[in-house]
Amino acid sequence: QVQLVESGGGLVKAGGSLRLSCAASGRTFGLYFAGWFRQTTGKEREFLAAIDWSGRDTEYADSVKGRFTIFRDNAKDTVSLQMISLKPEDTAVYYCAADINGMTRLQGGAAAYWGQGTQVTVSS
Repeated sequence: QVQLVESGGGLVKAGGSLRLSCAASGRTFGLYFAGWFRQTTGKEREFLAAIDWSGRDTEYADSVKGRFTIFRDNAKDTVSLQMISLKPEDTAVYYCAADINGMTRLQGGAAAYWGQGTQVTVSS
């Protein structure tokens, strides 16, 4: 089992920045692929970014490419999402996810482990 806890959400004005963090505990997090998703009421969970176990390979959704950066610190068992140039449409609950079986499974939303989410609200 891997437990994931997100932090760093909050209220920010359009154009501003936020950094979300996800702290992992349980099994060796450094073996897991990790990613970030978001969801708004009435919509499906949306893939944002993923990172492989080493931190060298990343994938991004087109909607956030160039604005969001995913990175990890395996020594601290954390994965983070740096968000800049935030827009009101970025408002959502943001979730961290992890899976040992690869990037494709993670990107498809089938990750084995999920956090509880953290709210990000971007005001206009």
